[in-house]
Amino acid sequence: MKDQVGGTQKRARFQALCQSLRPDLLRFAFWLSRDRALAEDVVQETMLRAWKAQDSLLDEAAAKPWFLTIIRREYARSFERKRFVTVDVDELVAREEPMLAAAEEQNLAELRAALFKLPDEYREPLVLQVLMGFSTAEIARELGLSGAAVLTRLFRARKQLRVLCGEDTSLDPQG
Repeated sequence: MKDQVGGTQKRARFQALCQSLRPDLLRFAFWLSRDRALAEDVVQETMLRAWKAQDSLLDEAAAKPWFLTIIRREYARSFERKRFVTVDVDELVAREEPMLAAAEEQNLAELRAALFKLPDEYREPLVLQVLMGFSTAEIARELGLSGAAVLTRLFRARKQLRVLCGEDTSLDPQG
């Protein structure tokens, strides 16, 4: 009987943990996929996998990086299952689709494209900090780096991103 009560409490704590992290997980999945429906699917599958493997999470403080790792893997798995719909760009131009004229979306698309041009070693710490709100120490733990290495990569990531977006960085301090 005592094991049942303990198991019930453990499941309730895990469920509460999942619910508290869900908005961050959904934001990260959406950033990866740029598709709300796919992001929801990835987070749902992540929650299911995490639920099945909850005994492997020994420290609740490590939950967020653990979930993010599962999300990255689930997103990668989605490419094994998903068949992409293709769009004829010439047809969109001929119909003068309004989505082609949205300047703000264009700027966002250019920023996203520049972000994906960054090497993984720079992009990942930047995404963890800016989108996920990780501290330098959390990023260091997640990526197995020193705090100084994380700061260096963040500095270089921002500088490269500015260059990729066409900003002149020649007057910046060297670092």
